[in-house]
Amino acid sequence: MENKPTSLPPQHQDQQPGIEQEMTPKPEYIRAGYKGSDKLLGKVALITGGDSGIGRSVAVHFAREGADVAITYLPEEEQDAYETRQLVEAEGRRCLTLPGDLRDAGYCQSIVDQTVQELGGLNILVNNAAEQFVSTDVTDISEQQWLDTFQVNFFSFVRVTKEALKHLKEGDSIINTSSINAYRGNQQLVDYTATKGAITAYTRSIAQQLAEKKIRVNAVAPGPIWTPLIPASFPPEKVASFGKDTTMKRPGQPSEVGPCYVFLASDDASYITGQALHPNGGEILNT
Repeated sequence: MENKPTSLPPQHQDQQPGIEQEMTPKPEYIRAGYKGSDKLLGKVALITGGDSGIGRSVAVHFAREGADVAITYLPEEEQDAYETRQLVEAEGRRCLTLPGDLRDAGYCQSIVDQTVQELGGLNILVNNAAEQFVSTDVTDISEQQWLDTFQVNFFSFVRVTKEALKHLKEGDSIINTSSINAYRGNQQLVDYTATKGAITAYTRSIAQQLAEKKIRVNAVAPGPIWTPLIPASFPPEKVASFGKDTTMKRPGQPSEVGPCYVFLASDDASYITGQALHPNGGEILNT
C-alpha cells in the first residue's frame, strides 16, 4: 500500500460542508491500483452527499464496479459535483447530478424519482450526506442548529429511504453512513454524534424489518477521514493534528472507506444485514 500522509497543513474553510477543491492536499478518492471486477454491473445507485469526500469515493468505486450513479449535493458544491461526474463518466458509467437541499422533504422525494426516471431504476441507496458544528458547551447549541443537523444527517435518511423503498427489490441494499462517534461519543460534536447514534439504531431496526423482502441494510462507521467536513469544522491547529491519535497515527483517506460500501452493496455481503463496518485506523469499539 502506498504511504499515506501522517500530518496535514493547517487550514480552514468558513462554510459547511466544505469544498474538496480547496483542500490541501486533495483527498485520495480511489487507489490507483484498484481494479474493478463487475461486482455492481448493471446496478443503479443513489448517493446523498456524493460530490466530495466519502461520497465521491463511493461514486467512483461504484462506477469502476459497473454501476451508474446519481449524486446529491448543495448548489454551492457544483464544482466538486462536476469533477465527480467527470470521474464517474471516465469509468464508462452514467452520473446524474442532483443539486438541492436535503432539509427539503420534496427534494428528498424528487431525487429518487429523477434517479429512477433518468437511470432506469434503483438498486443501491447510500445515505451519506452530513454536516457538523463544533461546540464545547451543549447549552450553546441553538434550537435551530439541532433542527438543521437532524434534518440533514438523519431525517433525510428517513425520507429518502421511504421513497427508495417504492423501487428497491429483492437483492437490493441500503447503506447508511454512521460514525465512530456513535459508539464512543464526542464532546465537541454533540448534535452530530446524536444523529449518528440515531442512524445506527435506525439501521439495525429497519434491517430486521426489511429482511422479509430480502433487502439488506447496513452501515459504515468511519473514524477520522480526510474530507471537506474537517477543514470546514475545525480550526487550523486541530486540522494539523487530525487523525494522529489513532492506532495508525494518521487520518484515513476516502479511498480506504469506499471499498466498504462496495462490499456491502455487492453479493459478497449477501449474508450481512443490520451490521456496521469500522474503517477507523484501529480503534476497538463496543459494537
